[in-house]
Amino acid sequence: MTDPVITVLDATLRGMLLALLALLAAALWRDRPALAAARVAVALCLGLCVQVISSMPLIEASLPLLWQAPWIAISVANAVVFWVFVQALFDDDFALKPLHVAAWGAVATLSVVHCIALAHPLSPLALVTLGLQRSVPLVFAVLAMVAAAAHWRDDLVESRRRVRAFIVVAGVIYTLAMLMARMASAHGRLSATTALVDTAALGVIVAVMAWWLLRVGSTDLFPSAQRLAISAPSAAAPQRVPDAPVAPSVPDPAEERLAAALQRAMQHERVYRGEDLSVASLASRLTVPEYRLRRLINQRLGFRNFNAYVNSFRLDDARAALADPARRELPVLTIALDAGFQSIGPFNRAFKAATGLTPTEFRRENIADS
Repeated sequence: MTDPVITVLDATLRGMLLALLALLAAALWRDRPALAAARVAVALCLGLCVQVISSMPLIEASLPLLWQAPWIAISVANAVVFWVFVQALFDDDFALKPLHVAAWGAVATLSVVHCIALAHPLSPLALVTLGLQRSVPLVFAVLAMVAAAAHWRDDLVESRRRVRAFIVVAGVIYTLAMLMARMASAHGRLSATTALVDTAALGVIVAVMAWWLLRVGSTDLFPSAQRLAISAPSAAAPQRVPDAPVAPSVPDPAEERLAAALQRAMQHERVYRGEDLSVASLASRLTVPEYRLRRLINQRLGFRNFNAYVNSFRLDDARAALADPARRELPVLTIALDAGFQSIGPFNRAFKAATGLTPTEFRRENIADS
């Protein structure tokens, strides 16, 4: 017999959590309706709403399993949406790909098949689908951590770095903890007490995220649509993007010295041509803490990502070489490597994104006009 106090408390927490998720989804949809990353965040909020409702002990215990199958499928596939959400958090140029949709569909289908197979729990199919379904949260939690680590050091927005760390760490811990709880329980169902802990833990994560968004807005988390429409700023004359905070009216002497040192390093010493240039190595060269360099490049120069900042110099360098008639015979690969790119693939993609032309097309047009 379930303790009525736990039942009432569980229902109350679930109601509050559903309200918070709805608030988050509405805020993101209002601020970023056309942005793919915000759409993924909204999808995650809605998927979690389904999970909160379908994981109620009363529903799990009384509703026929086949009726629960669609709800369970969405809940299990939330692991995929979380993985995609983390990618969106760490990539300002994120775009939803067919692979993401295919992964969600495959996991949801696996979950439905597992529910059907449980009608014959001793069949080999049920054992196989059980193992696969239980591996899904673990696999996508690992993928989320890999996605988070891939671009962590390049992020220049300090507030976004902090909230990203919280979302990823809390999300991964929550996913793995609930997986272990269901594996340890009979028939994969949570007890009333464990379900209450599940709801409370998820509620804390969502509440922190909602507080952060309502306090500072979603600008720091996701770039604005207007910012995405602006091409990479020129290295010679950096432009402020709409998301960058306004610089103080009274210049800070220390910041002015750092800005001058950074300009010398990039424009005159051309350190951007070096291999493996990072925020850490550049900060060490300038003998300043990393956070000060990040703040300068983000708030003063308007860049949100260190690679975008460095590539703006490299692309200017490459454009000048490609437009120079004296270097018309120089291979594009050589120009890319001289500018600091490590291979031709990333150079071609970055060049096409910045100019709308391939390097060969750009050279042909500019040399023909000279």
